[in-house]
Amino acid sequence: MEIQASDTVRSAQEDSAPPAVEIVVPVFNEEQDLAASIRRLHAFLGSSFPFSARVTIADNGSTDGTWAIATGLAGSLPEVRALRIPEAGRGRALHEVWSASDADVVAYMDVDLSTDLAALLPLVAPLLSGHSDLAIGTRLSGTARVVRGVKRELISRSYNAVLHAVLATRFSDAQCGFKAIRADRARALLPCVRDRAWFFDTELLVLAERVGLRIHEVPVDWVDDPDTRVDIVATAVGDLRGVAGLVRRLARSEIPIGRLRAELGLQKAHRPPPAPAAQALRFAGIGALSTLAYVGLYLLLRASMSAQAANALALLATAVPNIAANRRVTFGIRGIRGSLRHHARALVMFAAALLVTSGALDTLHTFAPDAGRLSEIGLLVLANLAATALRLPLMRTWVFQTHPAQVDPMPVVPRLRPGA
Repeated sequence: MEIQASDTVRSAQEDSAPPAVEIVVPVFNEEQDLAASIRRLHAFLGSSFPFSARVTIADNGSTDGTWAIATGLAGSLPEVRALRIPEAGRGRALHEVWSASDADVVAYMDVDLSTDLAALLPLVAPLLSGHSDLAIGTRLSGTARVVRGVKRELISRSYNAVLHAVLATRFSDAQCGFKAIRADRARALLPCVRDRAWFFDTELLVLAERVGLRIHEVPVDWVDDPDTRVDIVATAVGDLRGVAGLVRRLARSEIPIGRLRAELGLQKAHRPPPAPAAQALRFAGIGALSTLAYVGLYLLLRASMSAQAANALALLATAVPNIAANRRVTFGIRGIRGSLRHHARALVMFAAALLVTSGALDTLHTFAPDAGRLSEIGLLVLANLAATALRLPLMRTWVFQTHPAQVDPMPVVPRLRPGA
């Protein structure tokens, strides 16, 4: 059962109409920066943001003067409120506020405002228009402008590389403290998000991607806060544990992906193909198994027929299950649609591999007529590896060429800020 906020302080001038956007600022012992950051954010929303917005300061477990400052801000600034949540955890604060929000779009940003506020409108506009479902700021885009230390840069890039390889994610930056999601989408996904700390963001994004939601990315200008109290290494270790736990839950089908798709009207949505790093790992694993099967079949057939015949039959016998496994596992394509086309194109690759391996055998037997089985196998494995070097690029660009699923989200009618 989720912990309920123990105290809520609402703005003295809070509008009774629900806002278009609710921005949550989770805080834990932030008495030094809180007032200046909230005033800066409030001024930006009043002067440069065209939609109605509410700022919610979510104090989760502070032991210093943060709560007193938060209540003072809520009492003096219109459309600013403060919630006090007994236990710490960024995920807990976001889960608490987002689940109960009456806004069209819910968002959050770090209290240090490391992200340039000019990125806020590009972040929420696709959600308010109904074009996308979830939006994230990314510091790893080529057009992002980021100022931070080498250690944090390395950890961030390594963590996202792990996500791409292990969970086949396609979003670029899981942990940037600048995200937004349509409130109806949040209410559907949040009951399935277990983490209440730093892994909350990753778990929500992976779930959204698996369900088939559209994720919009905004390159941001971001300046590292030198006074951050986040233990970077401990957080990274915790996130990796979270990844392992999420892999187990997905493998055991503990997350109701099908039900969520049905609830969100995304039954026909297709998962995007796995990320390139994940594709390469899966392709290599399938290739290793296929090679072992090929070698075994070749040796078995070679006892009763010529090398060329054994090679052709062994290649053909392993090519069919290889292409089926790559279609489903490496590229995430399910169902019979396009299957005939995929297998027909794969036969062209089979013919190319047959030419390469047959030529290798001819060369061997020309220069070494008495070559034994081990020599044949060694040369054939090398020839197959050479053919394989072109196989994955061909699968990506031709054999399994796919088109993104077209998902039409429910349009959201944004609430303009009065006077905008």
